Amino acid sequence: MKTIVTTLNAKYIHMNLALRYLKAYAEPEFSVEMVEFTIKDPIENVVINLYQRNPDVIGFSCYIWNIEETIKVIQMLKKVKPNVKIVLGGPEVSYESTYWLQRLKEVDVIVRGEGEGTFKDLLFAFHNHEPIDQIQGIAYRKDGSIKINPPRPYLKLKDHPSPFRFKEDIDQFPNRTVYIETSRGCPFQCQFCLSSIEVGVRFFDREKIKNDLRYIMAKGAKNIKFVDRTFNISRKYAMDLFQFIIDEHTPGTVFQFEITADIMRPEVIDFLNKNAPPGLIRFEIGVQSTNEWTNELVKRKQDFEKLSRTVTLIKSGGKIVQHLDLIAGLPEEDYKSFRKTFNDVFALRPEELQLGFLKMLRGTGLRNDAKKWDYVYRDDAPYEILQNNVMTFDEIIRIKQVEDVLDKYWNQHRMDATIEYLVTQVFETPFDFFQQFGTFWESKGWSKIGHQLEDLFTRLAQFLQKDKKEHHPIALSLMKFDYLSRLKLKPRKIWWEDGTTKEERVTIYEQFRRWDLQEPFKNLTERDWMKKGYAIRTPFDLYYYLRTKNIIWKDHYILFYFDGKGNCEYVQINGGH
Repeated sequence: MKTIVTTLNAKYIHMNLALRYLKAYAEPEFSVEMVEFTIKDPIENVVINLYQRNPDVIGFSCYIWNIEETIKVIQMLKKVKPNVKIVLGGPEVSYESTYWLQRLKEVDVIVRGEGEGTFKDLLFAFHNHEPIDQIQGIAYRKDGSIKINPPRPYLKLKDHPSPFRFKEDIDQFPNRTVYIETSRGCPFQCQFCLSSIEVGVRFFDREKIKNDLRYIMAKGAKNIKFVDRTFNISRKYAMDLFQFIIDEHTPGTVFQFEITADIMRPEVIDFLNKNAPPGLIRFEIGVQSTNEWTNELVKRKQDFEKLSRTVTLIKSGGKIVQHLDLIAGLPEEDYKSFRKTFNDVFALRPEELQLGFLKMLRGTGLRNDAKKWDYVYRDDAPYEILQNNVMTFDEIIRIKQVEDVLDKYWNQHRMDATIEYLVTQVFETPFDFFQQFGTFWESKGWSKIGHQLEDLFTRLAQFLQKDKKEHHPIALSLMKFDYLSRLKLKPRKIWWEDGTTKEERVTIYEQFRRWDLQEPFKNLTERDWMKKGYAIRTPFDLYYYLRTKNIIWKDHYILFYFDGKGNCEYVQINGGH
């Protein structure tokens, strides 16, 4: 019996953990072949690939990001291979299974919830031509009606085989994101999240996890993401693995964890700040909303004051990148309230801030109670909201405009000094800057076209020239500084109009030669300056501004030197010296 497990990943770099669990658990009794595609692969190509493998059973791992494409694959595949057994599993089909079986006549069985044991039992039944009506955790058809069997008891995770020891994966580890989990379940009850459905938290064997980490690092894994819903729910467990990662990580490896920040103890943060190498660890922190009434309505327990303290302490260490999440469209959070939520969280200056929109996931309490708040949402996955009783579709559109420029101009850190100036001294609040710029961006049609790095600067300059002319000279100087200071090679062409002549560049060289500057400027020859140097004139003391956020109007030069080896050095001198 030829068995395949497959899925359509959102991106090629993602290694689907579920397929590897299913394969590991089915062995040694059954040989299972893993085949991964992406949602961008042509449907016909996916079908041809699967068809030519001549499977008897295919298991599809289904999620909100791939269900629509997966359906097309199933429907086409069943037409050309009608006898193949189609089994669906995953969070998108585990709930409302009756709906899926009614909609998809091509599907034979749906695995509901934790799938390893259930899928293996199905393989035994298919192999032995036995009935499946006694298998726990499935939905199926029998005699023209849909049957839903009782749920399966949870697995004993400490006995679970490793999902990482397959020969076909060895070459994959260095170039893809490797997902790993040390626990299943979540202690919280957030009504917008599927994790709230499983009561309690179960842990895998800690030593097995360490052995798996040693193995995948030895095979070259560089990006390892833990998918535990709350990695730090057990302080002792988390500290043990943090210590292990610090002690045994291979250079260049990055570990990402999803944590609950308001329960993170200060001594844990202190330990990480003192011992973790810079860049080794990334934290993803779900804030979602700072509106207390909203959080209460969705049964989300969160102490924003403690969360803020944790984020601030971690940031002060300078070792760990923090990615904070917000959700627009939660119950009773209107546009004004979401503006406050955004500003509350942006005030923490996380390295990354992701603005998402509520998705009415099947099986969640919020979807079940959607009528209570007049939710209108998309019929197809990912079931994103369109409006509710306190937020109109127009307001959703405006927040989406914020999302677009937030990612380009804050999360990418291409012009930090400029953005800091704009959100603190030009616009009333950070949200207002991103909102107004986002609306301008959309009005120009830029969201529909691509962009180069230089385009981001020229488009911001165009926006400021239109609406904030009085601030344009300072912002333009900061943009030039941000642009040049992040380059590794001297640009052949700049995005602003520079009327500096060769004679003026020589004058600048002669001027800074009179200063007692550090290397590489101290002994820089005129030839090297003309070839590898660049200067911008600023109408204010830029260094003083960066230190104090105060403006002193006096001409200065910022000198940049690109050594041709990927390094850029810069220094400021008095323009009137």
